[in-house]
Amino acid sequence: MYTLRPAAAAVALVLAAGVAPLPGAAQEVRSDSLFTTARILDFETVADPQISPDGRHVVYTRRWVDKLKDRWESSLWIVNADGTRNRFLVNGSNATWSPDGTRIAYLAEGEPKGTQVWVKYLDAEGATQVTRLSENPANVRWSPDGRSLGFTQFVPQETPWKIDLPAAPAGAQWTEAPRVVNRLHYRADRQGFLKAGNVHLFVVPADGGTARQVTTGDWSLGSRFDQLPGGVAWDWMPDGRTVVVEGLKVENPDSIYRDSYLYAVNVASGAVRQLTPERGTWGKPVVSPDGSQIAFVGAPYSRMSYRAGDLWLMRADGGGIRRISGNFDRDPDNLVWAANGGGVYFTAQSEGASNVYFAPLQGGVRPVTRGAQMLTLNSLSRGGVGVGVRSTAREPGDVVRFEARNPAEVTRLTRVNDDVLQNVALGEVEEIWYTSSGGARVQGWIVKPPSFDPARKYPLIMEIHGGPHSMYNVGFNTMFQNFAANGFVVLYTNPRGSTGYGTEFGNAIQRAYPSVDYDDLMAGVDAVIAKGYVDPANLFVGGCSGGGVLTSWVIGHTERFRAAAVRCPVINWLSFAGQTDVPLFTANFFDKPFWEDPQAWLKQSPLMYVGNVKTPTLIMTGELDLRTPMPQSEEYFAALKMRGVPTTLLRFAGEYHGTGSRPSNWMRTQLYMMDWYRRWGTFDDAAPRAAAP
Repeated sequence: MYTLRPAAAAVALVLAAGVAPLPGAAQEVRSDSLFTTARILDFETVADPQISPDGRHVVYTRRWVDKLKDRWESSLWIVNADGTRNRFLVNGSNATWSPDGTRIAYLAEGEPKGTQVWVKYLDAEGATQVTRLSENPANVRWSPDGRSLGFTQFVPQETPWKIDLPAAPAGAQWTEAPRVVNRLHYRADRQGFLKAGNVHLFVVPADGGTARQVTTGDWSLGSRFDQLPGGVAWDWMPDGRTVVVEGLKVENPDSIYRDSYLYAVNVASGAVRQLTPERGTWGKPVVSPDGSQIAFVGAPYSRMSYRAGDLWLMRADGGGIRRISGNFDRDPDNLVWAANGGGVYFTAQSEGASNVYFAPLQGGVRPVTRGAQMLTLNSLSRGGVGVGVRSTAREPGDVVRFEARNPAEVTRLTRVNDDVLQNVALGEVEEIWYTSSGGARVQGWIVKPPSFDPARKYPLIMEIHGGPHSMYNVGFNTMFQNFAANGFVVLYTNPRGSTGYGTEFGNAIQRAYPSVDYDDLMAGVDAVIAKGYVDPANLFVGGCSGGGVLTSWVIGHTERFRAAAVRCPVINWLSFAGQTDVPLFTANFFDKPFWEDPQAWLKQSPLMYVGNVKTPTLIMTGELDLRTPMPQSEEYFAALKMRGVPTTLLRFAGEYHGTGSRPSNWMRTQLYMMDWYRRWGTFDDAAPRAAAP
């Protein structure tokens, strides 16, 4: 529900010189000079750049579309730190450098099945498969001496229920036994039904051998923010004898929402010692170079819908816990210690951007980089050279390098989409701020068609982000560029409930979702209409997940939109609580359970306002969705049908939450929405259209 999945590429479309527009055209027209939806097939992304300890090389993951298998594939590439000799290295992902910089460990397909840990020497051909596991490893880290590798892995448990069933006759084909479910969290989006078990820490010799389990017992590593399997943040102490890891080692963790603690684990004995005594959400531990301090992120326990995390320090023994982020009301991420141990670098999202910050040991936070960009800090060399991924509204993500102590110059090391965007016109993106109810100041952006003419009247699409606690940003966005390319003005905003604006702003929808966020969306539409180039009679609205919640809420409270695309929504909070893979997320939004106070749950359910809906509504959900499951969309579809509201339900094959993880489905999502909007809009001949070159 609360995962915003930004589009993976951008699309632009402008009128070719001397070619008349095509009023009423339902489909995009092919063009050699324009970025239509088909260009997603040639788009690439980069992720997780890691700089070598000596600062000379950068390894990163590069992803592209396998057009025959209709999926994203990845491989590891390596580039010199000055941007030269950018080349393929090996198939795989999630690379990490050995302490001496001679090897990388990474994840790739191997024997006997699935993902395995591999090691490659940089001065030799080929690579060595280090593990042969039955479950997929993750979160690989080199030991300080480079002799072993630590990783996390799921450890299955049996949930037997033996019954005295008569023996089946020879040759009988009896139905398989029922699935035994005795945990609240027994399924996860993009994974399906979960096996019973826990995530634990393992170590294996770096030159291959038998993996040894370090942690044991009925508890799991990881922050367990949503009680679902995910990444685990952990780090070695410099002596290699102890690791620090996030987890939840308590009674009945299945019933606890958002709690996690930090633990010190003896690698030899597996003995576990809790480091953070206070209940809260504590995670992302990173050990200082000399091993004396541990930096981490978190906050004490709260039932707030959203609370920005703080940056903390403690001694290696768990004592002397203190907050060093001061009044910095944003979420620190990607923590990296300065090489001299004098403080911690990190990234944080703020007002639609992401930049690098530094917190010295004495406390306080200062910006290291500035600007309207999405910049990460993924690793730092011994000499203080940082690498990350940078994107702007007109530049897709690429690997960049900068000096942490003097970040004025950010050097771009890759240009993976320059060929795709060559001679392609993109829509200009304009930032806006406007005032909503209660005097709230809200940030948004407008994307204009590439051939924008302020004298024209354009149709407007308002696209709403999911979460609800997430943030639209200034990075390159394929969906919005595609809409603009087809003649739409696009509005996207960060209404109250969004992250990146502090705890009070993000928590404004606590116990009232939706509420003031609706006010913010409508005020944004008014602000764009006031600019004079939007046709008030041709407004459209759409969104997925939390955006689907708000889209269905919008059309239940106003008739100003000509058509809507409700994607992967929550329609009925009562039924959703038993259908979703994150039931505790739902319960946390209400003061009392629905069996004690159903009216509060019904009041916030868009289904209760379906009697007001007159807007033609397209509903789109993945068949495999376990976050906002298909029955939610079916409830809404049936209600709209019974009321006679024009509606269609699209059930996307092979999709979990969202409708665009498969390249073909990303294109379908775009084209179905634009066709639906054009079907119910009233466009004149002056409106821009997709046109042949």
